Amino acid sequence: MKKILAFTMCLMTAFSFFGCRGRTNTGTNGKTYKIPRDGVCVVGRDIEQEDITEFYFTISTSTCPAFYQRYRFYTENGKYYMFHETRKGEEWPLTEKYTTKIGTVKLTDAQWNEFYEFLKDGRVTARSENLEDGASGPWMYLYWPGDCGDYQEFSFAQSGMKLSFEDFCESLCE
Repeated sequence: MKKILAFTMCLMTAFSFFGCRGRTNTGTNGKTYKIPRDGVCVVGRDIEQEDITEFYFTISTSTCPAFYQRYRFYTENGKYYMFHETRKGEEWPLTEKYTTKIGTVKLTDAQWNEFYEFLKDGRVTARSENLEDGASGPWMYLYWPGDCGDYQEFSFAQSGMKLSFEDFCESLCE
């Protein structure tokens, strides 16, 4: 009995050791991506600049005045773009009729590189339910071939980056 118990304990230890070593995802591009053991992918280490296919930054608040802002950075046919939409109004929800600013900007390589510098060293984790009542965001999601529908929730490396990023986005909309 003691031998069986000892053997079972050894097996459980071995399985838990191997289960904590991280995993790999085969991306939609056929490349293999390693998901670190802690489940945190870092932009610039685990996710390279050329792997980024889309990035969403959304703020939405129902308080008076109601406000909605979305920035979407994406690649299409080897070109870089940013879509932006702003809605403002006195009622909630803010439907399309409250759109005050909308457009798509074709980005230069330099602008895409500047965009990437904001994301660099940021963390991407598995998506989770955001149940914070009344939270306005920002909700940020980064899409890349290795995310496999799981690893997309983004956070900046430093808290002050959010404001600088918003200023950068606003400058592109002018």
